[in-house]
Amino acid sequence: MLLSDLLPHTLREAPAEAEVPSHRLMIRAGLIRRHAAGIYSWLPIGLRVLRKAERIVREEMERIGAVELLMPCVQPAELWHESGRWQKYGPELLRMTDRREREFCFGPTHEEIITDLIRNVVSSHRQLPLTLFQIQTKFRDEVRPRFGIMRAREFLMKDAYSFHLDEDTLAETYTRMREAYERILERIGLDYRVVEADNGAIGGNSSHEFHVLADAGEDTIVYAPQGQYAANLELARAQAPEGERPAPGAELEHVPTPNARTIPEVAKLLKIPAERCVKTLIVQGSEAAAVALVLRGDHELNHIKAARLAEVASPLVLLDAEAVEALGGLKFGSIGPVGLEMPVIADRDAAILSDFCCGANKPGEHYIGVNWDRDVDEPAVADLRLAREGDTSPDGQGTLAFARGIEVGHVFELGTRYSEAMGAVAQDDHGAERPLSMGCYGFGVSRVVAAAIEQSHDKRGIIWPAAIAPFDILVVPVGHGRSADMLGAAERLHDELEQAGFEVVLDDRALRPGVMFKDAELLGIPHRLVLSERSLEQGMVEYRARTAESNEDIPRERIADFLRERMHPPE
Repeated sequence: MLLSDLLPHTLREAPAEAEVPSHRLMIRAGLIRRHAAGIYSWLPIGLRVLRKAERIVREEMERIGAVELLMPCVQPAELWHESGRWQKYGPELLRMTDRREREFCFGPTHEEIITDLIRNVVSSHRQLPLTLFQIQTKFRDEVRPRFGIMRAREFLMKDAYSFHLDEDTLAETYTRMREAYERILERIGLDYRVVEADNGAIGGNSSHEFHVLADAGEDTIVYAPQGQYAANLELARAQAPEGERPAPGAELEHVPTPNARTIPEVAKLLKIPAERCVKTLIVQGSEAAAVALVLRGDHELNHIKAARLAEVASPLVLLDAEAVEALGGLKFGSIGPVGLEMPVIADRDAAILSDFCCGANKPGEHYIGVNWDRDVDEPAVADLRLAREGDTSPDGQGTLAFARGIEVGHVFELGTRYSEAMGAVAQDDHGAERPLSMGCYGFGVSRVVAAAIEQSHDKRGIIWPAAIAPFDILVVPVGHGRSADMLGAAERLHDELEQAGFEVVLDDRALRPGVMFKDAELLGIPHRLVLSERSLEQGMVEYRARTAESNEDIPRERIADFLRERMHPPE
Protein backbone atom coordinates (compact mmCIF):
# COMPACT_ATOMS: atom_id res chain seq x y z
CA MET A 1 0.00 0.00 0.00
CA LEU A 2 1.19 3.52 -0.78
CA LEU A 3 1.34 6.05 2.02
CA SER A 4 0.13 8.79 -0.34
CA ASP A 5 -3.16 6.90 -0.79
CA LEU A 6 -3.86 6.97 2.97
CA LEU A 7 -4.52 10.70 3.23
CA PRO A 8 -1.37 11.34 5.28
CA HIS A 9 -1.41 14.68 7.06
CA THR A 10 1.21 14.93 9.78
CA LEU A 11 1.82 18.03 11.86
CA ARG A 12 4.95 19.28 13.55
CA GLU A 13 2.93 20.89 16.37
CA ALA A 14 -0.20 19.71 18.16
CA PRO A 15 -3.24 21.98 18.65
CA ALA A 16 -3.35 23.92 21.90
CA GLU A 17 -6.36 21.99 23.26
CA ALA A 18 -4.48 18.66 23.15
CA GLU A 19 -3.65 18.02 26.82
CA VAL A 20 -2.36 14.45 26.92
CA PRO A 21 0.16 12.50 24.78
CA SER A 22 -2.41 10.33 22.99
CA HIS A 23 -4.43 13.35 21.89
CA ARG A 24 -1.35 15.26 20.71
CA LEU A 25 0.12 12.31 18.87
CA MET A 26 -3.12 11.13 17.23
CA ILE A 27 -3.65 14.63 15.84
CA ARG A 28 -0.02 15.09 14.80
CA ALA A 29 0.17 11.68 13.16
CA GLY A 30 -3.02 12.30 11.21
CA LEU A 31 -5.00 9.47 12.80
CA ILE A 32 -8.01 11.59 13.74
CA ARG A 33 -9.43 15.03 13.00
CA ARG A 34 -11.79 17.04 15.22
CA HIS A 35 -15.11 18.43 13.93
CA ALA A 36 -16.65 19.55 17.23
CA ALA A 37 -15.94 19.06 20.92
CA GLY A 38 -15.51 15.33 21.47
CA ILE A 39 -16.45 14.41 17.88
CA TYR A 40 -13.75 13.09 15.51
CA SER A 41 -13.25 11.49 12.13
CA TRP A 42 -10.89 8.52 11.97
CA LEU A 43 -8.56 8.96 9.01
CA PRO A 44 -7.39 5.86 7.06
CA ILE A 45 -4.26 5.11 9.11
CA GLY A 46 -6.08 5.61 12.41
CA LEU A 47 -8.97 3.48 11.18
CA ARG A 48 -6.60 0.58 10.46
CA VAL A 49 -5.53 0.66 14.13
CA LEU A 50 -9.13 0.89 15.32
CA ARG A 51 -10.20 -2.06 13.15
CA LYS A 52 -7.34 -4.20 14.47
CA ALA A 53 -8.42 -3.54 18.06
CA GLU A 54 -12.01 -4.27 17.02
CA ARG A 55 -10.98 -7.58 15.44
CA ILE A 56 -9.24 -8.74 18.62
CA VAL A 57 -12.30 -7.85 20.68
CA ARG A 58 -14.63 -9.65 18.25
CA GLU A 59 -12.46 -12.78 18.19
CA GLU A 60 -12.40 -13.02 21.98
CA MET A 61 -16.16 -12.52 22.20
CA GLU A 62 -16.78 -15.28 19.69
CA ARG A 63 -14.26 -17.49 21.50
CA ILE A 64 -16.50 -17.55 24.61
CA GLY A 65 -19.65 -18.19 22.59
CA ALA A 66 -21.05 -14.66 22.43
CA VAL A 67 -23.13 -14.01 19.30
CA GLU A 68 -22.95 -10.72 17.42
CA LEU A 69 -25.93 -8.56 16.56
CA LEU A 70 -26.47 -4.88 15.79
CA MET A 71 -28.96 -2.67 17.62
CA PRO A 72 -30.13 0.85 16.73
CA CYS A 73 -28.14 3.90 17.85
CA VAL A 74 -31.37 5.92 18.23
CA GLN A 75 -33.62 4.54 20.98
CA PRO A 76 -37.27 5.34 21.84
CA ALA A 77 -37.75 7.21 25.11
CA GLU A 78 -40.55 4.93 26.30
CA LEU A 79 -38.08 2.10 26.89
CA TRP A 80 -35.99 4.38 29.10
CA HIS A 81 -39.12 5.43 30.96
CA GLU A 82 -39.88 1.74 31.59
CA SER A 83 -36.44 1.17 33.12
CA GLY A 84 -36.66 4.38 35.13
CA ARG A 85 -33.52 5.87 33.62
CA TRP A 86 -34.91 8.61 31.35
CA GLN A 87 -34.40 11.23 34.05
CA LYS A 88 -31.96 9.36 36.28
CA TYR A 89 -29.27 9.06 33.62
CA GLY A 90 -28.86 12.83 33.58
CA PRO A 91 -27.60 15.34 31.00
CA GLU A 92 -25.13 12.89 29.42
CA LEU A 93 -28.14 11.34 27.66
CA LEU A 94 -28.62 13.10 24.31
CA ARG A 95 -32.39 13.49 24.00
CA MET A 96 -34.16 14.40 20.75
CA THR A 97 -37.56 14.45 19.12
CA ASP A 98 -38.61 13.38 15.64
CA ARG A 99 -40.99 15.24 13.29
CA ARG A 100 -43.96 13.73 15.13
CA GLU A 101 -42.67 15.06 18.46
CA ARG A 102 -41.86 11.58 19.73
CA GLU A 103 -38.92 11.46 22.13
CA PHE A 104 -35.76 9.49 21.42
CA CYS A 105 -32.19 9.37 22.65
CA PHE A 106 -28.87 8.55 21.04
CA GLY A 107 -27.80 5.46 22.92
CA PRO A 108 -24.97 5.77 25.44
CA THR A 109 -25.57 2.10 26.28
CA HIS A 110 -28.16 -0.52 25.31
CA GLU A 111 -29.65 -2.21 28.39
CA GLU A 112 -33.16 -1.02 27.50
CA ILE A 113 -33.01 -2.02 23.83
CA ILE A 114 -31.55 -5.47 24.49
CA THR A 115 -34.09 -6.16 27.25
CA ASP A 116 -36.94 -5.14 24.95
CA LEU A 117 -35.55 -7.40 22.24
CA ILE A 118 -35.11 -10.41 24.51
CA ARG A 119 -38.53 -10.12 26.16
CA ASN A 120 -40.05 -10.46 22.69
CA VAL A 121 -37.96 -13.37 21.37
CA VAL A 122 -37.03 -15.45 24.44
CA SER A 123 -39.72 -17.31 26.39
CA SER A 124 -38.21 -20.59 27.58
CA HIS A 125 -35.28 -21.76 29.70
CA ARG A 126 -34.27 -23.89 26.69
CA GLN A 127 -33.06 -20.69 24.96
CA LEU A 128 -30.80 -19.81 27.89
CA PRO A 129 -28.14 -18.94 28.84
CA LEU A 130 -27.59 -16.48 26.00
CA THR A 131 -24.84 -13.90 25.41
CA LEU A 132 -25.14 -11.28 22.67
CA PHE A 133 -22.72 -8.49 21.73
CA GLN A 134 -22.34 -5.61 19.31
CA ILE A 135 -19.57 -3.20 18.32
CA GLN A 136 -21.20 0.13 17.69
CA THR A 137 -20.98 3.91 17.96
CA LYS A 138 -22.19 5.36 21.27
CA PHE A 139 -22.79 8.96 22.32
CA ARG A 140 -22.52 10.46 25.81
CA ASP A 141 -22.86 14.21 26.11
CA GLU A 142 -19.85 14.72 28.37
CA VAL A 143 -19.94 18.00 30.27
CA ARG A 144 -16.28 18.53 29.39
CA PRO A 145 -15.09 16.35 26.52
CA ARG A 146 -11.29 16.26 26.61
CA PHE A 147 -8.22 14.14 26.06
CA GLY A 148 -9.22 13.48 22.45
CA ILE A 149 -10.55 9.99 21.86
CA MET A 150 -10.06 9.05 25.51
CA ARG A 151 -13.01 11.15 26.68
CA ALA A 152 -14.87 11.85 23.47
CA ARG A 153 -18.62 12.28 23.24
CA GLU A 154 -18.90 9.88 20.28
CA PHE A 155 -16.93 6.64 20.54
CA LEU A 156 -16.78 3.02 19.44
CA MET A 157 -17.73 0.49 22.08
CA LYS A 158 -18.28 -3.23 22.37
CA ASP A 159 -21.24 -3.94 24.63
CA ALA A 160 -22.39 -7.44 25.49
CA TYR A 161 -25.38 -8.68 27.48
CA SER A 162 -26.05 -12.11 28.92
CA PHE A 163 -29.36 -13.62 30.06
CA HIS A 164 -29.92 -16.40 32.60
CA LEU A 165 -32.52 -18.06 34.76
CA ASP A 166 -30.10 -18.84 37.56
CA GLU A 167 -27.26 -17.06 39.32
CA ASP A 168 -24.79 -19.91 38.72
CA THR A 169 -24.75 -19.53 34.92
CA LEU A 170 -24.59 -15.74 35.31
CA ALA A 171 -21.51 -16.13 37.51
CA GLU A 172 -19.96 -18.51 34.96
CA THR A 173 -20.53 -16.08 32.07
CA TYR A 174 -19.23 -13.19 34.18
CA THR A 175 -16.02 -15.12 34.82
CA ARG A 176 -15.61 -16.07 31.14
CA MET A 177 -16.15 -12.46 30.11
CA ARG A 178 -13.61 -11.22 32.64
CA GLU A 179 -11.08 -13.75 31.31
CA ALA A 180 -11.87 -12.68 27.72
CA TYR A 181 -11.13 -9.05 28.62
CA GLU A 182 -7.83 -10.08 30.15
CA ARG A 183 -6.93 -11.93 26.94
CA ILE A 184 -7.86 -8.88 24.84
CA LEU A 185 -5.52 -6.64 26.82
CA GLU A 186 -2.76 -9.24 26.82
CA ARG A 187 -3.07 -9.77 23.05
CA ILE A 188 -2.83 -6.04 22.47
CA GLY A 189 0.20 -6.00 24.76
CA LEU A 190 -0.88 -3.63 27.52
CA ASP A 191 -0.01 -3.40 31.22
CA TYR A 192 -3.33 -3.41 33.05
CA ARG A 193 -5.12 -4.10 36.33
CA VAL A 194 -8.55 -5.60 37.00
CA VAL A 195 -10.14 -3.75 39.91
CA GLU A 196 -13.26 -3.88 42.05
CA ALA A 197 -15.55 -1.04 41.03
CA ASP A 198 -18.81 0.80 41.63
CA ASN A 199 -21.79 0.10 39.36
CA GLY A 200 -22.79 3.75 38.92
CA ALA A 201 -25.80 4.55 36.69
CA ILE A 202 -25.91 1.03 35.21
CA GLY A 203 -27.02 -0.51 38.51
CA GLY A 204 -26.59 -4.12 39.61
CA ASN A 205 -24.36 -6.16 41.87
CA SER A 206 -20.77 -7.32 41.22
CA SER A 207 -18.64 -5.03 39.11
CA HIS A 208 -15.03 -4.95 37.88
CA GLU A 209 -13.15 -2.39 35.82
CA PHE A 210 -10.19 -2.99 33.51
CA HIS A 211 -7.60 -0.22 33.67
CA VAL A 212 -4.60 0.34 31.43
CA LEU A 213 -1.88 1.84 33.61
CA ALA A 214 -0.74 5.24 32.35
CA ASP A 215 0.22 8.59 33.85
CA ALA A 216 -2.66 10.32 32.07
CA GLY A 217 -5.26 8.02 33.64
CA GLU A 218 -8.20 9.78 35.27
CA ASP A 219 -8.73 7.07 37.89
CA THR A 220 -6.58 6.16 40.87
CA ILE A 221 -6.02 2.41 41.08
CA VAL A 222 -5.24 0.85 44.45
CA TYR A 223 -3.39 -2.45 44.30
CA ALA A 224 -1.08 -4.70 46.27
CA PRO A 225 2.11 -5.38 44.26
CA GLN A 226 2.83 -8.42 46.42
CA GLY A 227 -0.69 -9.87 46.14
CA GLN A 228 -3.85 -10.07 44.06
CA TYR A 229 -5.92 -7.27 45.54
CA ALA A 230 -6.85 -4.33 43.28
CA ALA A 231 -9.69 -1.80 43.38
CA ASN A 232 -10.68 1.63 42.19
CA LEU A 233 -9.85 4.18 44.90
CA GLU A 234 -13.58 4.91 45.22
CA LEU A 235 -14.20 1.35 46.35
CA ALA A 236 -10.89 0.25 47.86
CA ARG A 237 -11.29 -1.34 51.26
CA ALA A 238 -9.20 -0.28 54.20
CA GLN A 239 -8.09 -3.14 56.42
CA ALA A 240 -9.87 -3.20 59.75
CA PRO A 241 -7.59 -2.02 62.58
CA GLU A 242 -6.24 -4.75 64.81
CA GLY A 243 -6.54 -4.95 68.57
CA GLU A 244 -8.97 -3.57 71.11
CA ARG A 245 -9.67 0.07 71.85
CA PRO A 246 -7.44 1.24 74.72
CA ALA A 247 -9.11 2.06 78.03
CA PRO A 248 -9.61 5.76 78.81
CA GLY A 249 -6.49 7.36 80.24
CA ALA A 250 -7.49 11.00 80.46
CA GLU A 251 -10.38 13.09 81.72
CA LEU A 252 -12.67 14.95 79.37
CA GLU A 253 -11.43 18.53 79.13
CA HIS A 254 -12.93 21.57 77.41
CA VAL A 255 -10.30 23.76 75.68
CA PRO A 256 -10.49 27.02 73.72
CA THR A 257 -9.33 26.85 70.10
CA PRO A 258 -9.72 30.38 68.71
CA ASN A 259 -9.17 30.74 64.96
CA ALA A 260 -8.50 27.00 64.61
CA ARG A 261 -11.11 25.42 62.34
CA THR A 262 -9.30 22.70 60.40
CA ILE A 263 -7.73 19.52 61.74
CA PRO A 264 -4.17 20.73 60.97
CA GLU A 265 -4.85 24.04 62.73
CA VAL A 266 -6.35 22.37 65.81
CA ALA A 267 -3.58 19.76 65.96
CA LYS A 268 -0.90 22.45 65.74
CA LEU A 269 -2.54 24.64 68.39
CA LEU A 270 -3.04 21.80 70.85
CA LYS A 271 0.29 20.13 69.99
CA ILE A 272 -1.29 16.74 69.26
CA PRO A 273 -1.03 14.60 66.11
CA ALA A 274 -3.89 14.77 63.61
CA GLU A 275 -4.50 11.04 64.03
CA ARG A 276 -5.52 11.75 67.67
CA CYS A 277 -8.31 14.04 66.42
CA VAL A 278 -11.61 13.21 64.77
CA LYS A 279 -13.54 15.10 62.13
CA THR A 280 -17.33 15.03 62.00
CA LEU A 281 -19.20 15.43 58.73
CA ILE A 282 -22.96 15.95 58.60
CA VAL A 283 -24.85 14.29 55.74
CA GLN A 284 -28.49 13.93 54.82
CA GLY A 285 -30.08 10.85 56.34
CA SER A 286 -32.41 8.35 54.69
CA GLU A 287 -34.82 8.49 57.67
CA ALA A 288 -33.33 10.97 60.14
CA ALA A 289 -32.88 14.53 58.91
CA ALA A 290 -29.12 14.26 59.35
CA VAL A 291 -26.44 11.70 60.16
CA ALA A 292 -22.96 12.38 61.57
CA LEU A 293 -20.01 10.55 60.01
CA VAL A 294 -16.89 10.53 62.18
CA LEU A 295 -13.40 9.87 60.80
CA ARG A 296 -9.90 10.08 62.17
CA GLY A 297 -8.43 13.51 61.54
CA ASP A 298 -5.85 12.34 59.02
CA HIS A 299 -8.34 10.30 56.96
CA GLU A 300 -10.69 11.34 54.14
CA LEU A 301 -14.29 10.28 53.58
CA ASN A 302 -14.99 7.79 50.81
CA HIS A 303 -18.22 9.13 49.29
CA ILE A 304 -19.10 5.87 47.55
CA LYS A 305 -18.89 3.89 50.78
CA ALA A 306 -20.88 6.51 52.69
CA ALA A 307 -23.65 6.57 50.08
CA ARG A 308 -24.13 2.83 50.48
CA LEU A 309 -24.99 3.07 54.18
CA ALA A 310 -28.66 2.34 54.87
CA GLU A 311 -28.86 5.29 57.25
CA VAL A 312 -27.56 7.75 54.63
CA ALA A 313 -29.57 9.25 51.78
CA SER A 314 -28.48 8.28 48.26
CA PRO A 315 -27.12 10.13 46.41
CA LEU A 316 -24.87 11.35 49.19
CA VAL A 317 -25.55 14.95 50.26
CA LEU A 318 -23.11 16.74 52.57
CA LEU A 319 -25.07 19.46 54.33
CA ASP A 320 -23.86 23.00 53.73
CA ALA A 321 -23.16 25.61 56.44
CA GLU A 322 -26.72 26.95 56.44
CA ALA A 323 -28.30 23.49 56.75
CA VAL A 324 -25.86 22.49 59.49
CA GLU A 325 -26.56 25.63 61.51
CA ALA A 326 -30.30 24.95 61.26
CA LEU A 327 -29.75 21.70 63.16
CA GLY A 328 -29.03 23.56 66.39
CA GLY A 329 -26.52 26.31 65.80
CA LEU A 330 -23.71 23.99 64.68
CA LYS A 331 -20.79 25.65 62.90
CA PHE A 332 -18.24 24.14 60.54
CA GLY A 333 -14.86 23.81 62.25
CA SER A 334 -16.22 22.94 65.69
CA ILE A 335 -18.58 19.98 65.16
CA GLY A 336 -18.02 16.86 67.26
CA PRO A 337 -20.00 13.79 68.36
CA VAL A 338 -20.33 14.73 72.07
CA GLY A 339 -23.95 15.66 72.75
CA LEU A 340 -24.86 15.50 69.07
CA GLU A 341 -28.56 14.72 68.69
CA MET A 342 -28.51 12.59 65.54
CA PRO A 343 -27.33 9.12 64.50
CA VAL A 344 -23.53 8.81 64.64
CA ILE A 345 -21.53 6.42 62.44
CA ALA A 346 -17.78 6.18 63.04
CA ASP A 347 -15.15 4.83 60.71
CA ARG A 348 -13.45 1.75 62.10
CA ASP A 349 -10.20 3.61 62.77
CA ALA A 350 -12.02 6.42 64.57
CA ALA A 351 -14.05 3.91 66.59
CA ILE A 352 -10.98 2.43 68.29
CA LEU A 353 -9.55 5.78 69.39
CA SER A 354 -9.43 6.71 73.04
CA ASP A 355 -8.58 10.07 74.63
CA PHE A 356 -9.20 11.82 71.30
CA CYS A 357 -9.89 15.45 70.38
CA CYS A 358 -13.10 16.66 68.73
CA GLY A 359 -15.16 19.78 68.21
CA ALA A 360 -17.30 20.91 71.15
CA ASN A 361 -20.16 22.12 68.92
CA LYS A 362 -19.42 25.74 69.81
CA PRO A 363 -17.28 28.04 67.65
CA GLY A 364 -13.67 28.22 68.83
CA GLU A 365 -14.02 25.33 71.31
CA HIS A 366 -12.90 21.68 71.33
CA TYR A 367 -12.77 18.74 73.71
CA ILE A 368 -9.70 16.66 74.48
CA GLY A 369 -9.60 13.37 76.37
CA VAL A 370 -12.84 12.22 74.71
CA ASN A 371 -13.75 8.53 74.94
CA TRP A 372 -16.48 6.49 73.34
CA ASP A 373 -19.02 4.94 75.71
CA ARG A 374 -17.92 7.26 78.53
CA ASP A 375 -18.38 10.72 77.03
CA VAL A 376 -20.37 9.85 73.94
CA ASP A 377 -22.57 6.87 73.10
CA GLU A 378 -21.00 3.97 71.24
CA PRO A 379 -21.40 4.75 67.53
CA ALA A 380 -22.42 2.50 64.71
CA VAL A 381 -19.18 1.41 62.97
CA ALA A 382 -18.45 1.13 59.24
CA ASP A 383 -15.60 1.33 56.72
CA LEU A 384 -15.91 4.98 55.68
CA ARG A 385 -12.48 6.20 54.70
CA LEU A 386 -10.47 6.35 51.52
CA ALA A 387 -7.61 3.87 51.40
CA ARG A 388 -4.09 5.34 51.47
CA GLU A 389 -0.76 4.29 50.02
CA GLY A 390 1.09 2.17 52.53
CA ASP A 391 -2.07 0.77 54.14
CA THR A 392 -2.02 -2.96 54.70
CA SER A 393 -3.82 -4.74 51.86
CA PRO A 394 -7.30 -5.98 52.86
CA ASP A 395 -6.25 -9.53 51.99
CA GLY A 396 -3.15 -9.20 54.19
CA GLN A 397 -0.75 -9.64 51.24
CA GLY A 398 1.60 -6.68 51.43
CA THR A 399 0.80 -2.97 51.41
CA LEU A 400 -1.23 -0.86 49.03
CA ALA A 401 0.27 1.16 46.19
CA PHE A 402 -1.42 3.70 43.93
CA ALA A 403 -1.24 4.03 40.15
CA ARG A 404 -3.12 6.00 37.51
CA GLY A 405 -5.40 4.02 35.22
CA ILE A 406 -7.45 4.51 32.06
CA GLU A 407 -10.68 2.53 32.26
CA VAL A 408 -11.15 0.55 29.03
CA GLY A 409 -13.58 -2.14 30.18
CA HIS A 410 -16.29 -2.69 32.77
CA VAL A 411 -18.27 -5.84 33.59
CA PHE A 412 -21.44 -5.97 35.73
CA GLU A 413 -23.68 -8.58 37.25
CA LEU A 414 -26.96 -6.73 36.79
CA GLY A 415 -29.25 -9.40 38.25
CA THR A 416 -32.93 -8.68 37.55
CA ARG A 417 -32.78 -4.87 37.74
CA TYR A 418 -33.87 -4.36 34.10
CA SER A 419 -35.81 -7.55 33.49
CA GLU A 420 -38.16 -6.90 36.42
CA ALA A 421 -38.68 -3.27 35.43
CA MET A 422 -39.39 -4.18 31.79
CA GLY A 423 -41.07 -7.56 32.13
CA ALA A 424 -38.40 -9.78 30.57
CA VAL A 425 -39.32 -13.28 31.78
CA ALA A 426 -38.94 -16.88 30.70
CA GLN A 427 -40.48 -20.14 31.83
CA ASP A 428 -38.31 -22.38 33.96
CA ASP A 429 -38.34 -26.18 33.65
CA HIS A 430 -41.46 -26.30 35.86
CA GLY A 431 -43.39 -23.91 33.61
CA ALA A 432 -43.24 -20.96 36.01
CA GLU A 433 -42.36 -17.53 34.68
CA ARG A 434 -39.26 -15.96 36.22
CA PRO A 435 -37.46 -12.68 35.54
CA LEU A 436 -34.19 -13.07 33.66
CA SER A 437 -30.90 -12.41 35.38
CA MET A 438 -28.61 -10.22 33.28
CA GLY A 439 -24.94 -9.44 32.87
CA CYS A 440 -23.60 -6.35 31.13
CA TYR A 441 -20.09 -6.11 29.68
CA GLY A 442 -18.63 -2.99 28.05
CA PHE A 443 -15.27 -2.47 26.34
CA GLY A 444 -14.04 0.81 24.86
CA VAL A 445 -12.64 -0.12 21.46
CA SER A 446 -11.66 3.42 20.49
CA ARG A 447 -10.50 4.25 24.01
CA VAL A 448 -8.11 1.30 24.13
CA VAL A 449 -6.31 2.76 21.09
CA ALA A 450 -5.70 6.01 22.98
CA ALA A 451 -4.72 4.04 26.10
CA ALA A 452 -2.13 2.09 24.12
CA ILE A 453 -0.52 5.36 23.00
CA GLU A 454 -0.58 6.74 26.56
CA GLN A 455 1.29 3.68 27.71
CA SER A 456 3.74 3.46 24.82
CA HIS A 457 5.21 6.60 23.25
CA ASP A 458 8.33 8.72 23.39
CA LYS A 459 9.29 12.28 22.49
CA ARG A 460 9.46 11.30 18.79
CA GLY A 461 6.00 9.80 18.49
CA ILE A 462 3.87 6.71 18.90
CA ILE A 463 5.29 3.25 19.67
CA TRP A 464 2.53 0.87 18.63
CA PRO A 465 2.10 -2.56 20.17
CA ALA A 466 2.61 -4.91 17.24
CA ALA A 467 -0.93 -6.32 17.48
CA ILE A 468 -2.63 -3.03 16.60
CA ALA A 469 0.06 -1.22 14.59
CA PRO A 470 -1.40 0.11 11.32
CA PHE A 471 1.32 -1.74 9.38
CA ASP A 472 4.17 -4.08 10.24
CA ILE A 473 6.73 -2.41 7.99
CA LEU A 474 7.35 1.02 6.51
CA VAL A 475 9.55 1.15 3.40
CA VAL A 476 11.32 4.50 2.90
CA PRO A 477 13.12 5.02 -0.45
CA VAL A 478 15.50 7.98 -0.02
CA GLY A 479 15.72 10.25 -3.05
CA HIS A 480 13.26 8.26 -5.13
CA GLY A 481 12.00 11.48 -6.71
CA ARG A 482 15.35 11.71 -8.54
CA SER A 483 15.65 8.04 -9.42
CA ALA A 484 13.14 5.76 -11.12
CA ASP A 485 15.43 2.83 -10.21
CA MET A 486 15.11 3.69 -6.52
CA LEU A 487 11.33 3.77 -6.63
CA GLY A 488 11.24 0.56 -8.63
CA ALA A 489 13.48 -1.20 -6.10
CA ALA A 490 11.26 0.00 -3.25
CA GLU A 491 8.13 -1.22 -5.03
CA ARG A 492 9.68 -4.64 -5.62
CA LEU A 493 10.67 -4.88 -1.95
CA HIS A 494 7.19 -3.79 -0.91
CA ASP A 495 5.50 -6.39 -3.13
CA GLU A 496 7.84 -9.17 -2.05
CA LEU A 497 7.19 -8.52 1.64
CA GLU A 498 3.43 -8.32 1.10
CA GLN A 499 3.53 -11.69 -0.69
CA ALA A 500 5.46 -13.05 2.31
CA GLY A 501 2.51 -12.14 4.53
CA PHE A 502 3.61 -8.82 6.01
CA GLU A 503 1.52 -5.65 6.14
CA VAL A 504 3.64 -3.09 4.33
CA VAL A 505 3.29 0.57 3.44
CA LEU A 506 5.60 2.38 1.04
CA ASP A 507 6.31 6.06 1.63
CA ASP A 508 6.13 7.25 -1.97
CA ARG A 509 5.92 10.96 -1.14
CA ALA A 510 8.52 13.23 -2.72
CA LEU A 511 9.78 14.67 0.56
CA ARG A 512 13.18 15.29 2.11
CA PRO A 513 14.65 12.26 3.92
CA GLY A 514 14.58 14.06 7.27
CA VAL A 515 10.85 14.71 6.99
CA MET A 516 10.17 11.11 5.99
CA PHE A 517 12.17 9.78 8.95
CA LYS A 518 10.41 12.09 11.41
CA ASP A 519 7.04 10.99 10.08
CA ALA A 520 8.11 7.35 10.34
CA GLU A 521 8.87 7.82 14.04
CA LEU A 522 5.70 9.83 14.61
CA LEU A 523 3.51 7.15 13.00
CA GLY A 524 5.16 4.49 15.16
CA ILE A 525 5.17 1.63 12.64
CA PRO A 526 7.28 -1.07 14.35
CA HIS A 527 9.81 -1.80 11.55
CA ARG A 528 11.39 0.63 9.09
CA LEU A 529 13.34 -0.30 5.98
CA VAL A 530 15.35 2.40 4.20
CA LEU A 531 16.64 2.11 0.64
CA SER A 532 19.33 4.52 -0.52
CA GLU A 533 21.79 4.64 -3.40
CA ARG A 534 24.50 3.32 -1.08
CA SER A 535 22.37 0.42 0.16
CA LEU A 536 21.35 -0.51 -3.39
CA GLU A 537 24.96 -0.55 -4.53
CA GLN A 538 25.94 -2.77 -1.59
CA GLY A 539 22.92 -5.08 -1.89
CA MET A 540 21.78 -4.12 1.61
CA VAL A 541 18.66 -2.72 3.29
CA GLU A 542 18.94 -0.35 6.24
CA TYR A 543 16.72 -1.60 9.09
CA ARG A 544 15.64 0.10 12.29
CA ALA A 545 13.07 -1.01 14.85
CA ARG A 546 10.91 1.82 16.16
CA THR A 547 12.36 1.41 19.66
CA ALA A 548 16.00 1.14 18.51
CA GLU A 549 18.57 3.94 18.60
CA SER A 550 20.67 2.77 15.66
CA ASN A 551 20.37 1.16 12.22
CA GLU A 552 21.32 -2.30 11.03
CA ASP A 553 22.40 -3.22 7.49
CA ILE A 554 20.69 -6.42 6.37
CA PRO A 555 21.47 -8.26 3.11
CA ARG A 556 18.66 -7.70 0.65
CA GLU A 557 18.13 -11.40 0.01
CA ARG A 558 17.74 -12.11 3.75
CA ILE A 559 15.34 -9.33 4.65
CA ALA A 560 12.11 -11.39 4.74
CA ASP A 561 13.66 -14.09 6.96
CA PHE A 562 15.23 -11.42 9.16
CA LEU A 563 11.88 -9.72 9.69
CA ARG A 564 10.16 -13.01 10.51
CA GLU A 565 12.78 -13.69 13.18
CA ARG A 566 12.37 -10.19 14.63
CA MET A 567 8.60 -10.34 14.71
CA HIS A 568 8.29 -13.95 15.84
CA PRO A 569 11.44 -14.84 17.78
CA PRO A 570 11.75 -18.51 18.78
CA GLU A 571 10.71 -19.20 22.36
